[in-house]
Amino acid sequence: MSNLPPSMDPISVLDKAIADAPELIEDASTLAELEAVEGSIVGKDSPVGEVRRAMGKIDAALRPAVGAKLNEASSRVTKLIDARRQVLQAAEEVRQLSAEAIDVTLESIRLKRGAINLVQQTIDEVVDIFVGLGYQLASGPEAELAYYNFDALNTPPTHPSRWESDTMYLDWGDPSDEVLLRTQTSPVQARWMETHEPPVYIVVPGRTYRKDTIDATHLPVFHQIEGLAVDTNLKFSDLKGTLLHFAKEFFGQTTEVRLRPHFFPFTEPSAELDVSCFSCDGGEPGCRVCGGAGWLELLGCGMVDPNVLDAAGYDSTRLSGFAFGMGPERLAMTRHGIDSLRHFIENDVRFLEQF
Repeated sequence: MSNLPPSMDPISVLDKAIADAPELIEDASTLAELEAVEGSIVGKDSPVGEVRRAMGKIDAALRPAVGAKLNEASSRVTKLIDARRQVLQAAEEVRQLSAEAIDVTLESIRLKRGAINLVQQTIDEVVDIFVGLGYQLASGPEAELAYYNFDALNTPPTHPSRWESDTMYLDWGDPSDEVLLRTQTSPVQARWMETHEPPVYIVVPGRTYRKDTIDATHLPVFHQIEGLAVDTNLKFSDLKGTLLHFAKEFFGQTTEVRLRPHFFPFTEPSAELDVSCFSCDGGEPGCRVCGGAGWLELLGCGMVDPNVLDAAGYDSTRLSGFAFGMGPERLAMTRHGIDSLRHFIENDVRFLEQF
């Protein structure tokens, strides 16, 4: 040992490290403290570390004994450190689980369940009635060509509905390829007939657009539900019977209907359909629904004009058809006594929660 400093006895240093290690390790209460203790016992700058660096200066005769003691110290300390680490890690996991524990018996935060908007409820109900009669659900683009929105439906170029003051054009000016936001769902009827052979029985719900000022009875964006039937030997009585069935299904089995002459470019003859008041059942003065009139205007309808059938490529001498169109907003207002279309777009929860 003549090459070591006189004060340094490797065996004594290692024995002391082995003796002190258990208490020092046991006193470590956290993983961070344990890491510091490990460094102080067997780390680079610890007494054991000094012995390890001094091995080259120890006499060759004593080097095996010192080496054996060094291995013993390292092995014992490592085992003690590993055992203590497992204990501290388990304690840390318990502490963490306790801190993050969730009391599953507490009332959970529940988001309020939403509901389908009244307009969509009405659309779904109407469509279900006609699907039950064998009609197919059809749809088409909201950005439509003027040809399908007007020309294919027998609407002349001079008709006021084609003016910019009435219709929202996306590309206006060239009648051959004008693009607009459809003013009705009728263009779907024209498109369907172009691509489907008769017989045709379709119901067409969808969003429509017009340059209307928002008030109690008008919106610039609203909905329509239209129906089309084309077959051999369809008569006006078939139209009335179909709509009577719809009215009874929607408003109740005691509902009656009446037809008043009207005009639409794409039907001839045309009519407005009224239903008997489902609230007062006969024109009760001051009725909240009909105001005492006894009847409620519901929808427009008529027999398909032969020009519309010809434009679609159908043989108008062999086929006939009828069409009808209604507004689900108006249907909902009539059934529920709603006095203004504004309620449908104001997002007032007090109104929406009623339905």
